[in-house]
Amino acid sequence: MKKIEIYKRLYKDYTKKYLDKIILSALLSILVAGSTSAIAWLLDPAIKKLFIEKDQSLIVIIPLFIIVAFTTKGLSLYFAKATMISVGEEIKKKLQFDMVNTLIKTDTQIIDKKHSGKFISNLTYDVTHITNLLSNAILTLFKDSLTLIGLLTVMFLQNWKLALISIVMIPLASISAKTLGKRIGKVTTEAQEKSGHLTTYLVELFKNHKLIKIFQKENLEVNKADEYLAELKDKNKKIQTVFVRLSPIMETLTGIMIAVLIFYSGKLMAKGEVDINNFFSFLAAMMLAYQPVRSLSTLNMIINSGLSAASRILPVIDQKNKIKNSESAKPLEIKVAGINFNNVNFSYEENEGPTLQSINLKFEGGKMTSLVGHSGSGKSTILNLIPRFYDAKSGDIIIDNQSIYGSTIESLRNQISMVSQETTLFDDTIKNNIKYGRQEATDEEVFKVAKLSYCDEFINNLPNKFDTLIGENGVRLSGGEKQRLSIARAMMKQSSIILLDEATSSLDSETESKIQDALKILTKNKTTIVIAHRLSTILNSNNIYVIDKGKIIDNGNHETLIGKSDLYKNFYEKQIQK
Repeated sequence: MKKIEIYKRLYKDYTKKYLDKIILSALLSILVAGSTSAIAWLLDPAIKKLFIEKDQSLIVIIPLFIIVAFTTKGLSLYFAKATMISVGEEIKKKLQFDMVNTLIKTDTQIIDKKHSGKFISNLTYDVTHITNLLSNAILTLFKDSLTLIGLLTVMFLQNWKLALISIVMIPLASISAKTLGKRIGKVTTEAQEKSGHLTTYLVELFKNHKLIKIFQKENLEVNKADEYLAELKDKNKKIQTVFVRLSPIMETLTGIMIAVLIFYSGKLMAKGEVDINNFFSFLAAMMLAYQPVRSLSTLNMIINSGLSAASRILPVIDQKNKIKNSESAKPLEIKVAGINFNNVNFSYEENEGPTLQSINLKFEGGKMTSLVGHSGSGKSTILNLIPRFYDAKSGDIIIDNQSIYGSTIESLRNQISMVSQETTLFDDTIKNNIKYGRQEATDEEVFKVAKLSYCDEFINNLPNKFDTLIGENGVRLSGGEKQRLSIARAMMKQSSIILLDEATSSLDSETESKIQDALKILTKNKTTIVIAHRLSTILNSNNIYVIDKGKIIDNGNHETLIGKSDLYKNFYEKQIQK
């Protein structure tokens, strides 16, 4: 995105609604500038009347005015900063909300390609830089520009010759800041990438902590962590170094300016063009101008950092979904929930070979159909196409004589529940995890599905029963307990179509038996599609499709396939007759 486009977008979406507060901050900045200039201006009569002429008539009034000026400056600065802090935090929340909202609503196929650590880094690291641009930078621009103008006015009124000498440092500082600003934009981009890598690594550490322990790879991971932290340290060090580089430049320019000023003032005093009170008052104004010049000189770096961050965040927010309702989409009307795949083709990437080829399937309404095949054969892909997590490249999927592509996504997914091997739970109570299937469910309904799914057996042994917090992804529960909760959640939704993806995989026989009983209740009179590694769980399926390399190679019930499908027979013999 071009800089002007970024500015327009940030103003329209994030700054415009706070224009009244920004204007208030600008008005307060005028008071800051005025009071600062007044302080510098008051030093001239103070020195002249009180110290040179020894006039005691103003000995109270002038100090009082100086106190009022400093107080006005302090209060104005406080309210200006407080106002822009409020604006900045509101903008930060809006940016973070827009990002999270995009994440939640974006297509699954897009999320699968996302780098989670990079996203989190965008959400924290980059948003902070944009907030600095839209709050701190704006305040600095108002406050320090007006203050500098006011002080320069005082300096010109005192002695225009000395003012011209002093003003030379401003363009010199600006040139230096502009050069450093370009550098800071590049370095912050690199730092954001390293921050993303570190975030991803930390997520993996939490997820794989037991694995690290059992394989005794603590030292290996410590070294990895050190590498990630060192890389991030180097980038952050570069950022800080770029900012610090301005200090010696500014100090040198200030020293040169003061030296030249003293030299030239001495010449003018000798000629009687400058009084000692004019000189000290002018020197005070010049020193007061040092801070706004310094702040304005760093402004370019803050702007470049913010623009670089915005160029990374705005495309994330603007991510467009490919899977969406057609203009003529209608709500899906379910009768028996029969599903047909008509010559469906699919591939995950355009330049990759097909994952599914000419798939024709029939899932009879109210009955169980199973999919069998090697890992990577395309079974899970078929399941993912039904709720439109992905869209077929060609062909059609029909539910009760209605194309899913002509039906609204909301009505389609409302009819589908999924239970998979990788059970997903939330860091919340048992009750709320079950109610995730239907938020408006009563406690009585929660208790009922918990009993039907055999969850009550372990829930009643928990310290707070249904109000027990289960931890991140149910860390405090066993695999079987998590799976039963997942089934309870699916029961609560009361969907017409049930998708089971390795729902009983990696469970002991006793736990599997309970879960099978729960699944029988869940799938009763429901259109059920099962992917099962254990053939013992699908022997009673009404129909079984055998899939190999993205193609349907056989179908029938168990007895039929044993007689005609070598692949199915091989699966069966390895699992059942060993």
